[in-house]
Amino acid sequence: MNAPDPASRARAIYDLGPTAMFACKADPRFHYCLYVPPQAGEGKPVDLLVAVHGTGRTSFLDFRDGFSAFGRWNDVAVLCPIFPIGVCGDGTRSGYKYMQEHAIRYDAVLLAMVEEVAEKYRQDWRRFAMFGFSGGGHFTHRFAILHPQSLWAASIGSPGSVTLLDAERDWWVGIRDLQERFGIAFDRAALARVPVQMLVGDADLETWEITHATGSRYWMEGANDAGRTRPERLRALQRSFEAAGVRVRFDLMTGVSHDRMKALPRVEDFLAGVLAARRRPA
Repeated sequence: MNAPDPASRARAIYDLGPTAMFACKADPRFHYCLYVPPQAGEGKPVDLLVAVHGTGRTSFLDFRDGFSAFGRWNDVAVLCPIFPIGVCGDGTRSGYKYMQEHAIRYDAVLLAMVEEVAEKYRQDWRRFAMFGFSGGGHFTHRFAILHPQSLWAASIGSPGSVTLLDAERDWWVGIRDLQERFGIAFDRAALARVPVQMLVGDADLETWEITHATGSRYWMEGANDAGRTRPERLRALQRSFEAAGVRVRFDLMTGVSHDRMKALPRVEDFLAGVLAARRRPA
């Protein structure tokens, strides 16, 4: 048997399975890596899960590797974007969580990454699932508000602050000025079609990082009104989404603090159910 040629070997090592890290062509300040199941390399259609890191940024590898078995056996690729701290040179940690930082639109960066990898692997990923924990939970629920038509599922893990579907308050506390700020009108009907999971540990009660002090970077009137703790704030988001017609599965994890890895089995269970329903013959 002939040995594989160098190009095929390189593709197998760097582009399939747990991949290398790549710069986004649309904006090389931002990077991503993937888990690509072998069947995608053979031309089989697979679905896409976008898994968004928290403030520490290291969880992108936890998610790439943690979802790899699920991806292989459920025909799902996993895309893990990397939004570095201080990309504007000012040391800011949380810009991506709120979708906009100076001239950067993080939702647009993510959509460019998805388009890039869809073309590379010859997949139809116009719609995908998204999971994020902590800072990634910030990103996921706000992305769902802005781009529900791009999602076939959203799993929102333990965000520190939430944007409620409140048309009486401006972003980020509410959604009154979406059109002026983002050029996007809120599509309630599209969001109601997205299966949503919200999950948080009942012992995830630290408030030092999530309480907005007057005058701080993301302070605005109403910043702390959704609740004091992460469980309280996520329950407020659940009520807000359900009032808009969204089906929400709420997972309160007993005895769990702010632990992303303990959330993954519940996320996989949720996604497996959604996948089974969407792949069922009409």
